[in-house]
Amino acid sequence: MARVTCAPTRRKRHNKILKMAKGYRGGRGKLFRTAIETVHRALVYSYRDRKVKKRLFRRLWITRISSSCKNEGISYSKLIYGLNKADIQIDRKNLAEMAINDLNGFKKLVAVAKEQIAN
Repeated sequence: MARVTCAPTRRKRHNKILKMAKGYRGGRGKLFRTAIETVHRALVYSYRDRKVKKRLFRRLWITRISSSCKNEGISYSKLIYGLNKADIQIDRKNLAEMAINDLNGFKKLVAVAKEQIAN
């Protein structure tokens, strides 16, 4: 019976990991054992940060909206409350975009929200 080695499979596995570790400093990009640890950690971070990115962008949009609201003399929470009461369905991403690029449209939304709060 012939002796079976897993050399081709092992080489493919090693090359796959080393390809993912390309560009890492020192042994992290050259040595398999350290590369596999680093690649595994990098994959964990990338999975986690895909979730974190959504949170960070929402915080950024709320900050931009809040800043524009202060210029119009209304708080962020009152603006959102007024828009919900007026049954205006606009997400925070587009609202923040309006606050920066379309100031007249944003002012109209603020006026609608203020009107709804007054009623």
